[in-house]
Amino acid sequence: MITSGIFMHPATYYLIGALLLPVAKRFNAMKALLIAVPVLAFLQVLQMPIPSTFGVVHYLGFDLIFGRADKLTYVFLNVFTLMGIIGCIYSWHVEEAGQHIAAFLYVAGALGVTLAGDYLTLFIFWELMAVASTFLVWYRRQEKSLKAGFRYLLVHVTGGLILFAGIFLRYQHLHDLHFDRILVENAGLAEYLIMIGFALNAAVPPIHAWLPDAYPEATVTGAVFMCAFTTKSAVYVLARAFPGFEVLMFAGAIMSLYGVAYATIENDARRILAYHIVSQVGYMVCAVGIGTEMAINGACAHAYAHILYKALLFMGAGSVLQMTGKSRLSELGGLYKYMPLAMIFTIIGGISISGFPLTSGFISKSMIISAAGEDHHVWIMIMLLAAAVGTFLSVGIKLPYFVWYGGKESDFEAKDPPWNMILGMAIAAAFCIGLGCYPDYLYNMLPYPVAYHPYNLPHISETFQIFAFTGLGFYLLVKKLNPHKHHPVMDALRQPVEAPERVHAPKTSINLDLDWFYRKGAKVFMWIARNPVSGLNEVVSNVYKTVGIAFTMISAQFLSWFDWNGIDGVLDGSARGVVGCGNRVRTHITGNLQQYIGGAILLVFLIVAVVLMV
Repeated sequence: MITSGIFMHPATYYLIGALLLPVAKRFNAMKALLIAVPVLAFLQVLQMPIPSTFGVVHYLGFDLIFGRADKLTYVFLNVFTLMGIIGCIYSWHVEEAGQHIAAFLYVAGALGVTLAGDYLTLFIFWELMAVASTFLVWYRRQEKSLKAGFRYLLVHVTGGLILFAGIFLRYQHLHDLHFDRILVENAGLAEYLIMIGFALNAAVPPIHAWLPDAYPEATVTGAVFMCAFTTKSAVYVLARAFPGFEVLMFAGAIMSLYGVAYATIENDARRILAYHIVSQVGYMVCAVGIGTEMAINGACAHAYAHILYKALLFMGAGSVLQMTGKSRLSELGGLYKYMPLAMIFTIIGGISISGFPLTSGFISKSMIISAAGEDHHVWIMIMLLAAAVGTFLSVGIKLPYFVWYGGKESDFEAKDPPWNMILGMAIAAAFCIGLGCYPDYLYNMLPYPVAYHPYNLPHISETFQIFAFTGLGFYLLVKKLNPHKHHPVMDALRQPVEAPERVHAPKTSINLDLDWFYRKGAKVFMWIARNPVSGLNEVVSNVYKTVGIAFTMISAQFLSWFDWNGIDGVLDGSARGVVGCGNRVRTHITGNLQQYIGGAILLVFLIVAVVLMV
C-alpha cells in the first residue's frame, strides 16, 4: 500500500525538537518541549496506516525510502516512542540542553532505522544513533566516561564501516538497495558483512564488550535511553533481514548464558544491568535465528517488554546513583528505609525481567522458549531456561538484596529522587504489570497471528519451580555472592582500575571481558605508532631532506632553464621575428596610391614571367 497523503515521519519531531531546544531553553520553554515532542511522535505512530510507504525521495539515481511501515515495524515504533515519553519525563529535571539534544537525536536515529526502506537511509540513521549516543556517555564529564565514550565511538564507527562495506558489495552485485528479507541460500560475503554490522549493535559476543564498558559510564538519564534503542534497533533489522539464519540462533543462546554469567559476579549495579542486556537480547537474537512465526513474534514481544523493564531497572539504579553517588553493591545496603518508592519500582523491574507471572517478562520470554521447543531445538531451549535461572539469581534476588536490604548498612542517608524520576519509573512499572495482566494488548501488535497462551498450568508450574530452586540456591550461596568479601576466583577475573596496590578490594576493580583486547591492543597500537612507525617516518623524512629536496631543486632549476631558453626562446623569438618583419615592411609604406598600383602591376608581370619560364 502506498499512502498518497502527507504523513509526518515521527523522527521529524525529534529532529526539529533538537534544533529548537537551545532556543526553548532561552525562553524557559525547554521543559514543555521535552514533553510535547515525544507525545506528538507517539500520537503520530498511533495514527500510522499499516501497511504504508511514504517519504520516497529520488536522489542521485537512488530511491530513498524514509517510511516503510508494516506490523513488524509498528511494534518497535510503538515502544520506541513510548520509551521516548518515559525517558523525557525521567530526565525532565536535567537543565543541560545538550543532554536532551543528544537524546532527541538518538531517538530520531532509532525511529529512522526502524522505518527505513532502503540500506542507504538505514545507514544514515544508523550512524546518527552512534554519534548521538556517544554524547550521552561524554556528558557525564568524568575521565572514565571520556575514555569509555571514545572506545564506544570507535567500536561503532568500525561496525558502521563493516555495514557500509556489506551494503556497497550488495549493491555492486544486485544494483538494488531495498532493505528486505535475505534468504539463507542467497547470502554471500556482502550479506554476512551486513549481518556482522547489525550483530555488533546487538552486542553479540565476541563483539559485545562495548556495552558493559560504556553504558555504566553514561549519565544517569543517558543510560536509560541507551538501554532501550541501540540493541533493540539491531534486533529489528536482524528480524527484518535475517530470520531463519541458524548462526543467529546459536549466537543468541550463547549470549543469554554469557551475559548472566558475568552479571552474577559483577559488583557494580549498572554493569550488572548492562550484562543483562547482552543476555536478554540473546533471547531475541536466538528467536530471529529460529525464524518461525512464533519465534519472530516472541522476539518482538520480548523486545517490547525488555525495553520497559530494563529502562525501569536502569532508572532505579540511576536513582540510587543520583541520590547517593554510588553504584557498587559493596558500597550500598539498607536503602529501603530511605528510598522506598525507588525500591518498589526497581523490584517490579527485577521480577519482570525474571519472568514472574503477571509481569511482562512472563508473557514474552516464554514465547521464545516455546518456539525453540516446537522447532525441536532442545538444547537451545535448555540453554534459554538456564539463562532464566541466572537472570532471577542476579537481578531478581542479588541486585535488590544487596542494594536495598542485605550487605552492610549504608553509612549515609538518602531519599527518593525528584518526582519526575519517580513518575517515569511508575509509568514503566505500570506497563510491566499491565502487559503481564493483559497480554493481548501486546499480542495484537505482533507481526503474525498469535496462538500462544502463557497462562497455562505447565508454564506456571515450571516458573515457580525455577524461582523456588534459584531462591534456595541464593540462600545457600549468599556468602559466596557477597560483593563485600574477597574471593580469589572472582579476583582472578578482575583488573584494578583505581588503586592497584589494594588487591583485596573488589570495589577498585572491574571484571575482565573481551574489551581487554582492544583496551590493551590500543596500547600496543600506540607503542607501535610512537616507536617503529615513528622511527620509520623519521628515516623517510631524513632521506627526503637529504636526497628528495636536492633532487627537487635540481629538477626545478633544469625546468626553469628549459622554460626560459627553450619554450620562451622559441615563442619569444618567433614573436620578435614577426615584429621585426612588420617594422621593415612599414618603412616601405608611403601612402601614395600610384606607387601601390605600379608595384602591384610589376609584381603581376614578375609572376607571369616566372610561370612562362617554367
